[in-house]
Amino acid sequence: MESNLPPLKGPRFELGPDDPLFPTALKAIAHPPARLYGIGSAAALQEGIAVVGARKATPYGRSCAKRFATLAAERGIAIISGGARGCDSVAHEAALAAGAPTVAFLGGGCDMLYPAEHFGLFQRIVEGGGAVVSEKPWEFPPMPYAFRERNRLIAGLARATLIVEAGLPSGTFSTADEALAANREVLVVPGSIASKHSAGANRLIYQGATPIVDDETFGDQLLMLFGCLRQEAAPAAATEAGPVLAARDGTVRIEAPLTADPLLEALDAEPLGVEQLLCLAREAVPREDALTWLMVWLAKAQRDGMVAQYPDGRYGPALGRRGRRAAAG
Repeated sequence: MESNLPPLKGPRFELGPDDPLFPTALKAIAHPPARLYGIGSAAALQEGIAVVGARKATPYGRSCAKRFATLAAERGIAIISGGARGCDSVAHEAALAAGAPTVAFLGGGCDMLYPAEHFGLFQRIVEGGGAVVSEKPWEFPPMPYAFRERNRLIAGLARATLIVEAGLPSGTFSTADEALAANREVLVVPGSIASKHSAGANRLIYQGATPIVDDETFGDQLLMLFGCLRQEAAPAAATEAGPVLAARDGTVRIEAPLTADPLLEALDAEPLGVEQLLCLAREAVPREDALTWLMVWLAKAQRDGMVAQYPDGRYGPALGRRGRRAAAG
């Protein structure tokens, strides 16, 4: 198998167990790598937090990957993942945006990049002070079995592995298994019990993984793992937008704090269709024209990046939404 991609630009390194830059954490796992081949900064191979999840990620999973990777990266914690489609790539992007180091462990060699469409991402990881790494020689093909093997490196270099989304069955489970085998913490973002995309994540919590239910619980874990103090959110300004309500003249206006908006809170819990949202709208806005109000609300919420319509027609949180801002102009 030959790669049609040009090689990544950046310094190359090969590390054996006796090299001073070889990560001590990877020496302690059950099957330490015989050698590491990498492009970028070998110094980026530091203990951090692994953020992994489904390749076919939902907007919820991608949003959680971005949210929590950003919170860790803003504290200077290295983000470790597998460079895969979906949650992995979002975690790497969040680290780059926050200026933190990020490490992508590949299943194949570093000159056989997979997936090929992430060439640009891998190059930016190198240019951002991170590293693209494999235990396989440079031109080793990305064989399916090698990806499960590399998961032990992701989990082994991390002090904790955060699962942001996983279905059943799920390849993400192997990373959680490797983390437990390496005596590392497993953190999991729960999802709707009605969503097949969260069935695996919820099962991990049932089996004893630590649930990450909000920024505060994640901050507590970072404090225990890395000694990072939790960053308190700045209080909202008096002009900060609140939920959207209908005025008597039929216009849309802002009323109370957004955290009280029942529609956004409901969509945070699970995707909903128009009929379900209409029932909530009738409770929030007891008017005969609740449907019109809802359509206006949805249009503004989508315009402002708060809500997205999914392929199945339901609505849910938009990709990259952090915090809650009113869907009003």
